[in-house]
Amino acid sequence: MQIGEVAARTELSLRTIRHYEETGLVAPSARSQGGFRLYTEADVARLMVIRRMKPLGFTLDEMRALLEATDRLDSGKEVPPTEREELLDRLRGFEEAAQQRVADLRTQLARAEEFAATLSQRLPRTAAPTRIP
Repeated sequence: MQIGEVAARTELSLRTIRHYEETGLVAPSARSQGGFRLYTEADVARLMVIRRMKPLGFTLDEMRALLEATDRLDSGKEVPPTEREELLDRLRGFEEAAQQRVADLRTQLARAEEFAATLSQRLPRTAAPTRIP
C-alpha cells in the first residue's frame, strides 16, 4: 500500500511517517516503478508499535532499541540462548517501563479530573456551560 493509505490506517501524518523513515525506525518494503513508497502489513504493524510508544514518552532511541530486539526475536533465524535471554530481558524492561508510564498517566488524569471537577463546583448551577476555544 502507498503512504497515504498507511497514514490513514495508522492515524499518523505523512510527515511523521517520513520522519520515522529518516530516523531509521521504519522503511518502506519496496518502491513502485514511479518511486512511490510501498508498505506491507508488517510495516503498518511496526508503525503502530511506534505510535503506541510515543504517548508514553519513549524516545526515538528507545523505540529503535525495542524494534531491534523484536526484529531479532521475530527474524525466524536461530538466536543463541544467551542472546535470546538478553533480548527478552530488554523486552521485560520495556514492559515494566510501559506499565510505570501508564500508571503515571493514570495519576495525571485523576488529578486533571479532580481539577476539572473543582472548577465545575465553583460555577453557578443555572449557568449554561460555555466553551473556551
